[in-house]
Amino acid sequence: MMKGFQVFLSSGDNQFGFKKGLGCRNAIFTARNIVDQYIRRGNTANLCAIDLPKAFDKINNHALFLKLMKRNVPIEFLEML
Repeated sequence: MMKGFQVFLSSGDNQFGFKKGLGCRNAIFTARNIVDQYIRRGNTANLCAIDLPKAFDKINNHALFLKLMKRNVPIEFLEML
């Protein structure tokens, strides 16, 4: 992939999916550590899971492309999508 597009493909440190060497185990480990910290302090911890693939199946692709264009994403990158 072209290096010029790297800025459009970056993700935060809390993103575990689709990164080399990271996956569900890392996400579960991190979530468990956070929950354990709250419980040790006498707090209650509640978790919620969201089925993101289903959420993204319903995305308006036209609106997504318009938003990307407003952020000056290069046409070459949009064409790849």
